[in-house]
Amino acid sequence: MNENERFEKILEKVQKAPRYTGGEMNTAVKEWDDCPLHFGFCFPDTYEVGMSHLGLKILYGLINREEWSLCERFFMPWTDMIALMKEENLPLLSTESRHPMHEFDVIGFTLQYEMSYTNILAMLDMGGIPLEGKDRGESDPIVVAGGPCAFNPEPLADFIDAFMIGDGEDVMTELNRVILERKQKGLSRKECLRKLANLEGVYVPSFYDVEYDASGIITGIHPNTPGVPETIRKRVVTDLNQTYYPEEIPVPYTEVVFDRIMLEIMRGCTRGCRFCQAGMLYRPVRERSLEKLIDLSEKLVASTGYEEISLSSLSSGDYTCLPELIRELMRRMKDKRVSISLPSLRIDSVLKESLEETQQVKKTSLTFAPEAGTQRMRDVINKGVTESDLLEKVRDAFEGGWSSVKLYFMDGLPTETDEDLDGIADLARKVVEEYFRVPRERRAKGLRVTVSASTFVPKPFTPFQWAAQDTIPEIIRKQDHLKKVLNIKGVNFNWHEPYVSFLEACVSRGDRRIGRVLLTAYRLGCILDGWTETFRFDTWMEAFKACGLDPAFYANRERGRDEILPWDHIDSGITKQFLWHEKEKSEQAVTTKDCRKGCNGCGLQRWKGVCGYANPRSV
Repeated sequence: MNENERFEKILEKVQKAPRYTGGEMNTAVKEWDDCPLHFGFCFPDTYEVGMSHLGLKILYGLINREEWSLCERFFMPWTDMIALMKEENLPLLSTESRHPMHEFDVIGFTLQYEMSYTNILAMLDMGGIPLEGKDRGESDPIVVAGGPCAFNPEPLADFIDAFMIGDGEDVMTELNRVILERKQKGLSRKECLRKLANLEGVYVPSFYDVEYDASGIITGIHPNTPGVPETIRKRVVTDLNQTYYPEEIPVPYTEVVFDRIMLEIMRGCTRGCRFCQAGMLYRPVRERSLEKLIDLSEKLVASTGYEEISLSSLSSGDYTCLPELIRELMRRMKDKRVSISLPSLRIDSVLKESLEETQQVKKTSLTFAPEAGTQRMRDVINKGVTESDLLEKVRDAFEGGWSSVKLYFMDGLPTETDEDLDGIADLARKVVEEYFRVPRERRAKGLRVTVSASTFVPKPFTPFQWAAQDTIPEIIRKQDHLKKVLNIKGVNFNWHEPYVSFLEACVSRGDRRIGRVLLTAYRLGCILDGWTETFRFDTWMEAFKACGLDPAFYANRERGRDEILPWDHIDSGITKQFLWHEKEKSEQAVTTKDCRKGCNGCGLQRWKGVCGYANPRSV
């Protein structure tokens, strides 16, 4: 019985076989021998999470449109499949052609969440690839990674050969051409990596050394190889209308987390929320034109049969032509019974007309993100919205026939007090009151207000990158307080597991030494750490102890202004000076204006022609 037949046999024994079968509509099935370059796109979480990710769909289509390159997918198997694969001595196989991972020329991971890092090690292990870059030979694939978490590449520096920093559409093709050249010209692994290191936006960690003092604080990050840059500048796609976007996407046979068309209407955000890493990393704002979005939506509906289009961005309500876009989409999609959803809505956006348009086909739950319960706290984080903004938009929604509203908050923010937590309950109570202010005959039945509070995790390249996270006992105390004050009729309260948030803080701001913890935790059995049923906090603490590292050093320690941070050699476009100034303003609850109202001098003004709002004279 060959490998494929043994794989088919174990599919009969797993819980969710469609995770592994492949063959979905719109998948790219290319002849292996017809393509000189083979790229394995790895999503380090389960199929239903990975197939909800827009970046996978963009890069999958981008690579496969080139005649010379083939892209196939790998996902993290669930525990039942892992056990059966071990029993049958089967390697991790690609979804499309079921080739083993080690047969690909390049293996690429998308880094979306720090708690998926042990899954990367598991997938490499199951794929027959040495876990550490130093152990890979000339016949092993080049292992690369990109995505938002790649902006602090250091925790994975031992395992990833090259990181792509920033937007991936252009650099992906350039990277693949270099690896194809390696294959065709017989370049050594080191020669290939040297060429990759000279691509803008590519970081090869083995070409850099990190020094520490006796307390564990970094004293220097320096190149150890001639010709590589001192700092690595992120890649920016400046024109979304001209860059690649798929007109066909794979359609899963099984239910996934976001089972709909994700239409990226814009990239970046001008608001400057101080906790938000994505808002800093994806600057500047770039919008797709109305005409381009209409054309893409019609092609995607025709090619997939989906009945919902989600207008995707960090802040969809800020899209310049949002009312016109929704009006035109509804005109074209109404008869097809395709609904339009608006995630990531800011509560101060002009939404009333847009909401009325979207309800014509199907009402979906509306999500708003006040983030904090008091105005002082919203000013600390530079949210730039008021209580009246929220209540006005909620009133519009209830009068428009909605009865289900989700409110997102954070607990554990810098300078937070119990009064700020009480403000969350006060705001939820006022939202309920707005519902009952709508006359009975006009309001929809079944009020449901869902309040979610995630624990604040300090992230690189934000004004809070220097902040200490609350300790676990303090997080638990605050969550218990919220449970008590949010015992309100019509309100449901959800919260995040504090132990997961603590580890996320350790890894997100980790240095190279965290790689030893990751490897130790993996060897002790930690995988699928983002899932409650498989998360093993005690084992993680055992791994830290075995490596002689204190997790509180990473999560619960305030950094000094002059401390060298593990990601200081990465240039995100935003200067450290600007971020520190924003931190100081947060401590005084002073806000910073939206970039659209004038340049704040974040650093992008250094890059000519990149940001449409940048003023070169700003400092």
